[in-house]
Amino acid sequence: MRLPVLPPIEPMLAKPADAIPAGDGWLYEPKWDGFRALVFRDGDETYIQSRDLKPLDRYFPELPPALRESLPERCVLDGEVVIAGAHGLDFEALLLRIHPAASRAALLARESPASYVAWDLLALGDEDLRAVPQGERRLRLEAALADARPPVHLTPATRDPALAREWFARFEGAGLDGVIAKRLADPYQPGRRAMTKVKHQRTADCVVAGFRWHKDGPGELVGSLLLGLFDEAGVLHHVGITASFTMARRRELVSELEPLREDGLAGHPWAAWKEWEAEAAARGQRLPGATSRWNRGRDLSWEPLRPERVCEVGYDHLQGDRFRHATTFLRWRPDKQPAACRYDQLEETAPFELADILGAR
Repeated sequence: MRLPVLPPIEPMLAKPADAIPAGDGWLYEPKWDGFRALVFRDGDETYIQSRDLKPLDRYFPELPPALRESLPERCVLDGEVVIAGAHGLDFEALLLRIHPAASRAALLARESPASYVAWDLLALGDEDLRAVPQGERRLRLEAALADARPPVHLTPATRDPALAREWFARFEGAGLDGVIAKRLADPYQPGRRAMTKVKHQRTADCVVAGFRWHKDGPGELVGSLLLGLFDEAGVLHHVGITASFTMARRRELVSELEPLREDGLAGHPWAAWKEWEAEAAARGQRLPGATSRWNRGRDLSWEPLRPERVCEVGYDHLQGDRFRHATTFLRWRPDKQPAACRYDQLEETAPFELADILGAR
């Protein structure tokens, strides 16, 4: 490739904040929930680079032709690969793409095609734009993608903090998970946390029904707690994990959880998950311990606990019937009964059409 910016290059990152910054000099964008991706195009050559500097092209074979059709002849962009599902962005569909078989990726590309959402322009022609202020880069990006067609999109952006706060509330229903704020005067800063991200934060009371040992201390250190929520029929679903502990706390949890390990499997709602796996999948119940589709070989074995303890965790949002990310352990809730830990405690967000967001320039 003959470009002024060549791969690999670290993307510019964001640091978390509790509130959307206000005042002059800010540019606000929706925070997309996908795979971070830098795109390099030089004529007929395209290259898609992941956040961790690896190629993504083979997992998304439908994107290079679309990028060549919509992007300038020679350019470097920053953005996100996303997949739109029936109820908004579908991150699990993205994870399924990370598969060693090219035929599998091609099949999924036909069934659930990906899109590319661009939000920054690092180079155009022979011009390296990384030192150009963000505000000017945005204007150059808008001009460069003026004729772009789906599945290539330009992310919405605004300088109005009130509109950004509205987006924060409304766009969650389409699977977006917050707002990104950027200084209009800033250059592109690879590898630095020069942007600000504000994500949704909520709490939930969950049943602790098991745990996994820490990889550095099986039998001595707790790695994560397995969380459960009851549905309306009284079925306990595995909804995620919490693993935000210091090493000292991991060691303490071993003795703290020991009483719950006694007869932990007797009558446990997940005891027969191996035998139930096909049946449970058919009825939509999530169970812990199954082989990960995107972490082959990873030890996902777990230790059952009598489901008698409740903890409060912090989470950003739910995807389907599961926490999208690992949660943050906040405290034990001895005042709560496990039966009270139900899905109906979770805050529901109104659906919002992705097409409305992608059409907002």
